[in-house]
Amino acid sequence: MENNLSTFSNGIVKENPLLVLSIGLCSALAVTTNVFNGFGMGASMTFVLVMSELIISLFRKLIPDDIRLPIFIVVIATFTTIVQMVLQAYVPALSDSLGVFLPLIVVNCIIMGRSEAFASKNSPLAVIMDGIGMGLGYTWVLVAISIIRELLGNGTFFGLRVLTDDYTIGFFARAPGGFFVFGVLSGIMVYIDKKQKAQAKAKAAAQKAAQAQAAAAAKAPEGGTQ
Repeated sequence: MENNLSTFSNGIVKENPLLVLSIGLCSALAVTTNVFNGFGMGASMTFVLVMSELIISLFRKLIPDDIRLPIFIVVIATFTTIVQMVLQAYVPALSDSLGVFLPLIVVNCIIMGRSEAFASKNSPLAVIMDGIGMGLGYTWVLVAISIIRELLGNGTFFGLRVLTDDYTIGFFARAPGGFFVFGVLSGIMVYIDKKQKAQAKAKAAAQKAAQAQAAAAAKAPEGGTQ
């Protein structure tokens, strides 16, 4: 159970597909012009990721190794098509807004990478936790980028006017703004990671020093007695 929880949490922060692994960036930066798009793309990716990993895990022992990649693509394409049809039927505005990046989920590096590296080697429960964790990690980064770009670039939040045009910066609504926001978030993630590692190293050094002092104190009376 602990391993499954660790697998789940890794995708959200420690092995975040965007900020840490830096895969699947093209669609992530292209659709994050508003929060509606970011959340919709994240939810779509999460569904396809979880379902694809689950099917591949269930049939991993039956899939011939020589043709595993084409089979993975067929599985991913099936669930991507389901997402497309559902969005076109019930949320056509989101489907039109995501455009070509919705069908491109089929070749997204995140899904293909997790299918090859994790789903084909692990149990269904583990891959479900991995898919949900990776999907949530992908989604929260998309939403964070979308909030910043929509608010600063267009002065809106979920389409509602928050700032007047006098306080908006058009740079954030364009492609370079997406790269800039992503770079800032990546930098913050790297800083936090380095700080946590430094704290862990300092804590381990302090514990080691305390153990050495305790050992020396325990030997001191013995030396005095002799």
